[in-house]
Amino acid sequence: MTYEMSVSQKKNQKSRNKLGMRIRENIYQAILWILLLILAGCMILPFLYVLVLSFTDPSVYVAGKFTLWPKKWSLEAYKLILSGTGFINSLKSTVIITASGTPLNVLVNAGLAYLLSKPIPGKKFLNRYVMLTMLFTAGMVPNFMNIKLLGLIDNYLACILPSVCGAWTIMVMRSFFQSLPIELEEAAKIDGCGQVGIFGKIILPLSKAMMATMTLFAFVSYWNTYFNSIMYMTSTSKSTLQVYVQKVVLSSNISDVVDVEVAVANAIPQEIMRMAAVVIVVLPVLIIYPFLQKYFQAGMMVGAVKG
Repeated sequence: MTYEMSVSQKKNQKSRNKLGMRIRENIYQAILWILLLILAGCMILPFLYVLVLSFTDPSVYVAGKFTLWPKKWSLEAYKLILSGTGFINSLKSTVIITASGTPLNVLVNAGLAYLLSKPIPGKKFLNRYVMLTMLFTAGMVPNFMNIKLLGLIDNYLACILPSVCGAWTIMVMRSFFQSLPIELEEAAKIDGCGQVGIFGKIILPLSKAMMATMTLFAFVSYWNTYFNSIMYMTSTSKSTLQVYVQKVVLSSNISDVVDVEVAVANAIPQEIMRMAAVVIVVLPVLIIYPFLQKYFQAGMMVGAVKG
């Protein structure tokens, strides 16, 4: 009888322990979710503020009745910015740089990475040389002198060529190419396919996820071109969108930037104009990212298979 009571007490104790552990786990999960929601709110709120303010009717903002969901919406700020020649010229420059630089960046880096993934003479030296460029850069003055000697000042190539090769991109691509089965290339060689054909018809199709990831990185990098534009572009008409937004945000007189009449520009609060300019520049990246998200996640995983 005593033995049965002892066993029963032990079972009850175990049940209480499990219940206590379950309660503590639930409390921990609840606290964690609350903290994550607070953190997410702190990150989303500034973006929501920018987006809503850009669509807010000027009369509502001037009256001090701005809320995160205004009762009256307006597109006047967007119409004003999009009608300015400054924005159109900056958009044209950014599109040219991005459309030209993105595919060039991906193809050049992929070719170099594929070369470094093969057992070629001097492979270790080349890999170390590429990695060395991640630690040391030429500096602003030597880069400017090189661009000037090449005659690329005020030329779109000055914003494209310096960013064509990236050591980090090459290392990630090389790791992925090394993870691919060598038997595929050997079978292609037996069928008479050359090295260029293997790269174009076998390697690249197998690398869609990784290539999409690097394309997204290159697109964002070229779309956000700012420093090179300031350094090498002397014509205002060739400035990029990032330079245009910087002028809109810091300018005390919006009409000087958006190329419209002062009376028209003053009809809309400058804060609304600034937020509208920011939204316009960020919008393309926000539109493209969802379509490449699945490739982006897969590309990051496959890129880390082999170091």
